[in-house]
Amino acid sequence: MRSIRIPGRYGDAAIVEAVMLDIRRILCPIDYSEASRHALDQTRIIAGWFGAAVTVLYVAPPPGVVEGPLLVGTRSSTALETPAPPISTQLAEWVMPLRAAGLTVDELVVEDYDVEGRIRAVAASLTADLVVMATHGRTGLGWLMLGSVTDKLLRATACPVLTVPPTAVKTAKPPFKSVLCPVDFSEPSLHALRMAITLAEEGDARLTLLHVLGASAAHNSFAMTSEHRCVREQAAREDLERLLPATARTFCSPTIKVTWGAPYRSIVDVASSEASDVIVMGVRPRGILDRVFAGFNTSQVIRHATCPVLTVRV
Repeated sequence: MRSIRIPGRYGDAAIVEAVMLDIRRILCPIDYSEASRHALDQTRIIAGWFGAAVTVLYVAPPPGVVEGPLLVGTRSSTALETPAPPISTQLAEWVMPLRAAGLTVDELVVEDYDVEGRIRAVAASLTADLVVMATHGRTGLGWLMLGSVTDKLLRATACPVLTVPPTAVKTAKPPFKSVLCPVDFSEPSLHALRMAITLAEEGDARLTLLHVLGASAAHNSFAMTSEHRCVREQAAREDLERLLPATARTFCSPTIKVTWGAPYRSIVDVASSEASDVIVMGVRPRGILDRVFAGFNTSQVIRHATCPVLTVRV
C-alpha cells in the first residue's frame, strides 16, 4: 500500500491505494431475532461471493440467568412467551440456507455473561476476516448507560465489522455497485477509504466520497457570504480529489460530495438518495466519554442507515 502526503487546506491529504481484500472466514453472531436473521442472509451472500467459510455463533446466558437480546433493543412479549426449541435444533434450522448454498458452516454455542467479550475472543481465535451482525437500533439513555454489543465490538475487534441496521431495506450483494465513504481527513476515515476503493474497484462500482462541514460550521455559515461558502466547499472538494489514486478514477466512477450540517444525518441522507449498497466508515477505540463528546456519528449512522455499514478499525 502506497501513501503520498500532499498538503491540503484540511491538513495533509494522502493519495491512498486499495488494500488487498481476502475474506476467508466470516463470523456471524446471532440472537434468534429477525434482525439477526437478516444479518445471516447478508453473511450467506457475502460468503458466497468471496468463497468464505462461516462460523455462526450463539452466546447463551449461563443457567439461572434471564436471557436478554444479544444485540441492542428489546424483543416482543410474544417472542419471550413462546417456548423455544432446543438450541442445537434451532441453530441447525437457521444455518440450513447457508448449507443449501454450498457454504462451509460451523455452528458454535457457548455460555457466557460477557457477550461482547466472547464474540471478540471467538473472532480472534478464528482469525476472522469479517464479523457480520445486526443491530436493533436502541437509542437514548439505555444505550448510553449499558452500551451496545455492536458498538463495543466495532471499536474493539481487529477485523472489519459489517452491521446490518434494523431499517436496512435491501441486502448488499457483492460485487457492490454503489459505495459511500464519508471522509473527515482523519486517519480512521483514510483507512476506511482504502477499503472502500477496494470494494468499488472489484465491482466497477460508483464510489462516492462525502465530506460534511459539521453542525458548528453550518451554524456559522448563516453569517458567511455566498462566496465564502463556495470557497469552503471547493477547498474540501479539492482535498477529496487529492485522495484518489489513478486506478480509482479509472474503475470506480468516483463522485465528490460536500454537504453542511450534522455529519451522521448527511451520511444517512446521501446513502438513501444514492441507494448505496454499503457505507464504509473508519473507527478507533473509544471510551464512554469519547463517544459522548464525539457526537456518536458512527453509531448514529449504524442505527439510522437504510443499508449495511462496514466499519474498519485503525
